[in-house]
Amino acid sequence: MRNLKDKRVIITGASSGIGRELARQMAAEGSRLVINARREDRLVELADELAIGDRCAVVVGDVTDSAVRSQLLATAKEKFGGLDILVNNAGIGAMGRFDEASEDRLRQIFEVNFFAVAELIRECLPLLKSGNEAVIVNLNSVLGHRAVPLKSEYCASKFAIHGLSDALRAEFAADGIDMLLVSPSTTDSEFFDAAIDDPTKRDWKKGGAMSPEVVASRTVRAIKKRRHEIILTFGGRILVWLDRMIPGIANRIIAKFGQ
Repeated sequence: MRNLKDKRVIITGASSGIGRELARQMAAEGSRLVINARREDRLVELADELAIGDRCAVVVGDVTDSAVRSQLLATAKEKFGGLDILVNNAGIGAMGRFDEASEDRLRQIFEVNFFAVAELIRECLPLLKSGNEAVIVNLNSVLGHRAVPLKSEYCASKFAIHGLSDALRAEFAADGIDMLLVSPSTTDSEFFDAAIDDPTKRDWKKGGAMSPEVVASRTVRAIKKRRHEIILTFGGRILVWLDRMIPGIANRIIAKFGQ
């Protein structure tokens, strides 16, 4: 089991939802945190709530900005002397027909969901290589295993993270760096409220959603147990199984959602 006490952790997207709950639960495990998001008031409120003093640092900004990523690394190094765990949680969603969307929407989704993640990993690697039981945690989606209609750009970004995670897990195993890919289904958080789409399409999205507390708890447990990948929810696992074992049937079922 990996002990999280005194582990030095960066968490992106920590102002709400899964990221906020991960900060709470990892602080309870005794970890030292660098929390990041764009909303300063939310981060300061969270840091005050955690009440762990100089064991929690706040870095405000968008992780698509290289200066913000550099500040995350500098803060972890200056305050805690290094980095053991990187949690890539920041992300955005979108819904709508591909032929009605813009190039700008596609590029924005990939900037946040893929390029920012990939570059933050790249920049953190020197610290992680000298870290204590280092692990990279990528909060992804079951839609990174099986794509669905009306979320094509989002699914593509999550497939990219899935592929990157699998490749880097093998590439940096010799450096002692683990990779955990976490794939929830729908989560009841502000993620959907910030989605790039038509607000009138959001009513159904949170039906049957997992709570951020459950996703965070399962993620923390997976980190401690040194898991490489977890798919959260029975329905998500069934979807992945259908796609792998009987893809023809899976395709016919999923196609109905695009009609």
